[in-house]
Amino acid sequence: MPVPELQVESDWTLEGGLAAGPLLFELPEPPTAVFAFNDNLAIGAIQAARARGLRVPEDVSIAGFDDSDEAPLLTPGLTSVRQPLVEMGRIAVGMLMRLLDGHPVDALTVELPTRLVVRGSTAPAF
Repeated sequence: MPVPELQVESDWTLEGGLAAGPLLFELPEPPTAVFAFNDNLAIGAIQAARARGLRVPEDVSIAGFDDSDEAPLLTPGLTSVRQPLVEMGRIAVGMLMRLLDGHPVDALTVELPTRLVVRGSTAPAF
């Protein structure tokens, strides 16, 4: 069951992660893991954690979504979910072209595989 105080709204930027991090890390019982909506937010959350003296991943695991170019360059590298962006774009353009040509779209829901890329920003659950 979701815990509302552990769900923080933010914009999608690094600055958003910096601003959202303290809302989590200053809770009476702060989380031991954070999953951010994208890698920018996760990078900001890492910076916010470090600003409070928390070690990543020893004190808090942080993961993102997108597997951006920056993810493997961080220290530690950011664990992230990789999406098939080229395939997503190809399918979206195909669907748009069908709509523009007056044809029905074959599927309202398209599921594509993702892959968790584990790097040093997450530790095993204890």
